[in-house]
Amino acid sequence: MSPEPRTVHTPSLRTSVLARAAVIALVFVLASCASRRPAPVEDRSTRPPPPATAVTPAAPALPVEATGPTYTVKRGDTLYAIALDHGLDYRELAAWNNLENINVIRTGQVLRLSPPGPPAGETSATGVTTTPLRTAPPVDPGESRGTGALPTAQGVALPHTPLGARNTDVLKVQPKALKEPYTEQAWRDAQRAAPAAPVAAAPVPEVVAAAPPPAPRVEPAREAPAAAAAPSEDDAKLGWMWPATGKLITGFSDTANLKGIDIAGKEGQPIVASAAGKVVYAGTGLRGYGKLVIIKHNATYLSAYAHNREIVVKEGQPVAKGQKIAEMGNTDSDQVKLHFEIRRQGKPVDPLKFLPPA
Repeated sequence: MSPEPRTVHTPSLRTSVLARAAVIALVFVLASCASRRPAPVEDRSTRPPPPATAVTPAAPALPVEATGPTYTVKRGDTLYAIALDHGLDYRELAAWNNLENINVIRTGQVLRLSPPGPPAGETSATGVTTTPLRTAPPVDPGESRGTGALPTAQGVALPHTPLGARNTDVLKVQPKALKEPYTEQAWRDAQRAAPAAPVAAAPVPEVVAAAPPPAPRVEPAREAPAAAAAPSEDDAKLGWMWPATGKLITGFSDTANLKGIDIAGKEGQPIVASAAGKVVYAGTGLRGYGKLVIIKHNATYLSAYAHNREIVVKEGQPVAKGQKIAEMGNTDSDQVKLHFEIRRQGKPVDPLKFLPPA
């Protein structure tokens, strides 16, 4: 009889793979746990704080201050009108205020009406030289420590005096309270070093300065209104003449805001300079004046010629008294006429007070 065959139970392939994977995972977990170390503990309470970074604040921008008379631009102003109202050349006014475009000014803008003063270090027209103040650097006593020198107010270092030094021909360090043992030699030295009797100084007579006499009282002079003032010697030197021939149709009036006189005439008739000077404006930039010519005669007076048909002079051109400057017309006017103004420091005055009798 043949033996019965044995039944052998072999695990499946899937079960074997899962078991091996479980064993490998367990090994990795144990290895990672064994390699971990506790993080070091750092005591930050005793750690010095990081140095603070010094931040230098930015210096604020210094406002630009205009010295001398100024004018604040209002709505509707033009540079030409401002210059005329203050008796100035509009080109100089633009240069004093660094205006690149003379046709662009802003409402509220402050314009200087006089040339700026000389910068520091330059000599002005009066011969006064302006220089910035210089201050001496402070003396730091700590810089001289350990160097054997003492600082003084003038910055001159004095030599350090060691303890126990005696008087010499160069350096005097006595008298000092020194305690020495008694000896015959020390006694003789003390006798020789005894000070002589002080010599009384001669009395100095006291000088009493006499009080200066009181300054005379000067009362300020009172100026008369410009419009009512009579022509001065400077006005007589200008020798004003009528700028055109014709009928006087409108006179000067402060109350009616008539800033000059109107002279009727024929279109194209010549307009001449009322006095010698230089043309500071020739154009149509002032509303209500048409083609306008402005002549500056000196630092005080200028004259204006409006409503011209043609202008025959240029800006910056010097003109003589009686020289033709334009032709009469009716630009920006309802009739052919010449509107003539004389301005004293920019303020309109009555031309009839300056012109000779007609």
